[in-house]
Amino acid sequence: MAALYEELIVDIPDYPTEGVVFKDITPVIANPEAFAQVIDGIATHFANLGITKVVGAEARGFIVGAPVAYQLGAGFVPARKHGKLPRETFRADYELEYGHDALEIHQDALCAKDRVLIVDDLIATGGTVRALVKLVEDTGAELAGLGFFLELGFLSPRAKLAEVTNAEVFSLVNVEG
Repeated sequence: MAALYEELIVDIPDYPTEGVVFKDITPVIANPEAFAQVIDGIATHFANLGITKVVGAEARGFIVGAPVAYQLGAGFVPARKHGKLPRETFRADYELEYGHDALEIHQDALCAKDRVLIVDDLIATGGTVRALVKLVEDTGAELAGLGFFLELGFLSPRAKLAEVTNAEVFSLVNVEG
């Protein structure tokens, strides 16, 4: 199946800024077979961990995270850009490959009894995911794992994540170059 994924992922050079090669996964999610295998692959990997909530970052993390939550019988918690949520929030600032941003979740979205899976479409430098880890920690919930469709392994995101969590990191596709 990795060959199908590789055929469907489109590289967009110099987007959103010069020097960045954007990995466009929209053809993968537009393909019913490929999209189902992405969701099933991540959900199956974490199926026996007692996940109660899945956290996904705006916006592509919603696309992958919500159906994974459904497959796991868990709730979905959207991590939104700053100022998009109407109630009291926890906020985490982070650096991107090409700038900085912030994510927020409602303060009551998770509790200490929750076992959380963070899901996103892609992990590159780890900045967004490190922010999600902080948000989960701020609630007192337990981080049980991190699941991704695509990992840009050549950017060493696992080493950066190991600085903030010892939770398992799982990716369906790892790009090394």
